[in-house]
Amino acid sequence: MEEAVRPGANRVRTGSDRSDNGKEAMTEKGIILDRVENPSDLKELERDQLVILCREIREFIIDVVSQQGGHLGASLGVVELTVALCRILNLPEDKVVYDTGHQAYVHKVLTGRKEKLWGIRQYGGISGFLKRDESEHDAFGAGHASTAISAALGLATARDMAGKDSKVVAILGDGALTGGLAYEALNNAGQSGSNLLVILNDNGMSIAPNVGALSQYLTNITSNPTLMKLREEVVSLVKKLPAGDAVGGLAKRIESGIKSAFVPSALFEALGFTYFGPVDGHDLESLLDILPRLLDRGGPVLLHVHTKKGKGLTHAEEDDEGFHGVVPFDPQTGKIRKQPAGGTPGYTKVFGQAMLDAAEQFPQMAAITAAMPTGTGLNPFKEKYPARFFDVGIAEAHAVCFAAGLACEGVRPVVTVYSTFLQRAYDQVVHDVALQKLPVIFALDRGGLVGADGPTHHGVLDLSYMCSVPDMVVAAPKDGNELRDMLWTAMDHTAGPFAFRFPRASVPQGWDPSRPPQVLPIGSWEILGEGSDVAILAVGAMVAEATAAAVKLAASGINATVVNARFVKPLDEAMLRDLRSSHKLLVTVEENSCVGGFGAAVAGFLESERSTGASFLRLALPDGFVTHGPREQLLDDVGLSAEKIAARILAESAR
Repeated sequence: MEEAVRPGANRVRTGSDRSDNGKEAMTEKGIILDRVENPSDLKELERDQLVILCREIREFIIDVVSQQGGHLGASLGVVELTVALCRILNLPEDKVVYDTGHQAYVHKVLTGRKEKLWGIRQYGGISGFLKRDESEHDAFGAGHASTAISAALGLATARDMAGKDSKVVAILGDGALTGGLAYEALNNAGQSGSNLLVILNDNGMSIAPNVGALSQYLTNITSNPTLMKLREEVVSLVKKLPAGDAVGGLAKRIESGIKSAFVPSALFEALGFTYFGPVDGHDLESLLDILPRLLDRGGPVLLHVHTKKGKGLTHAEEDDEGFHGVVPFDPQTGKIRKQPAGGTPGYTKVFGQAMLDAAEQFPQMAAITAAMPTGTGLNPFKEKYPARFFDVGIAEAHAVCFAAGLACEGVRPVVTVYSTFLQRAYDQVVHDVALQKLPVIFALDRGGLVGADGPTHHGVLDLSYMCSVPDMVVAAPKDGNELRDMLWTAMDHTAGPFAFRFPRASVPQGWDPSRPPQVLPIGSWEILGEGSDVAILAVGAMVAEATAAAVKLAASGINATVVNARFVKPLDEAMLRDLRSSHKLLVTVEENSCVGGFGAAVAGFLESERSTGASFLRLALPDGFVTHGPREQLLDDVGLSAEKIAARILAESAR
């Protein structure tokens, strides 16, 4: 891996670079941060030094992410909270579990990975998420939302079983509370009696703005001016009174009265947690005072902190969603650094336009997303057809079951979701959709290797798990034109569910937005070039690699037929029989696990036919997790680049 470019001598000026009197703080850059190698170093610092450290951490993370890209906003929002926890806890004996990992960059900086942050999400560098095998301080791996409380309760229960007294803290964003798993965990943890601190980092955002009743509930607590004024008056009153148990009891009764008057649902307390907050998550002094008391309180405790996503960088504060995950940008202007001109649009953008066009032709169509309207290209649909657009929050299982209900009444729902996130709703796909033969459409974005986000986000199992579902049509377009065809074909198919996947990549050359979409015969394949020696059956994005491989094979005297196997289920059995009888070698190529999927389906069919003919070679992803890095590099690593495909076929042909 090439060494990342370091920033110049000029310090980055952020929104937090002002002292109380409004003058810019001109401390030397990194003077405190350079002294921190691990969390125990924070215990040696004075409180005023910790304030400087927070500023320096923000500057450092902005420096890195502005050049390397990554998840920025969430990490900038938890600087003070992370510093306070690293100061108070005894890591790694005590455990901190982060939900998702978007907010964990500060944790990485303070746990011995400051310099390694320059390689974050880069090929050969550290992960953008938490990984147990990356650091002893990463108590639990995370890449999907709403898991922190469940995992932390498991850690706390194991601690109790071992008779230990270490601390366990779960940190989750309020967006994670739109996912049902978090409530299952809250319900269990609240009744467990186990010592556990859950910190709800409430910044009003997950990636897109949070939706749902709970989000509104949290907003009301945080923004109610009467409640906040009363709290401030109580604090002021208690400070003026002499110390003693009676005063403590009075303060507690007043606080209880305020809660009863303005937070009647008392959601978290009803679930068995002792609730505190909301408090200012950027007030380091308060956090350093409050956290030790809550950690020693005993039982399940929930601390509600209010933070600003993107804190310290004006552009990120003003555009929470846009600065959640970023490509390299200029921190002074917020503008994306110069990108190569030209090229074709990404599959996601093409899909978003296709949804707009289809909505005009199919008035019964509805679009569903699980907190990813931007990531799935649905924002234009949302703006034009708000009554037919549904963002259900980070709740994939609910999204699928909700879609099933819509389909029962004649609506044609398109569940648009990252491939890896649909894994969270597999029971609903099977039980609520397929079993009832409901015509729900699944548009799986990020099918295949996604690049820098790595194994938690690679969509490499979808062909396997969707093909195992009875009555499910499974497809993958070879290009942008065929992506539109797939959507129209899915809308035309009413006999049951239909799933198609597409990669996180640009569509191949030849994209024609003016070409009318076509309804494809279900289960039909397409021959793109004919040869007599080998037939390469490629799925989706692998068609381009297979076509390039065929050119390389021709230079070595091997003539290849290239087949666009656009339907993985059902197979084009008639074409498959013809290809087997007319070629020496059949090769399947898919950007999916070698376990199950397209190659397995073809192998199963050939075995069931028990006929003689071509030999058979399966090319697919390994039965394992693929690291993060540029998609082109990863494809080459796993043998799915054009060069590696041609080399494997040449070797097989020589046998």
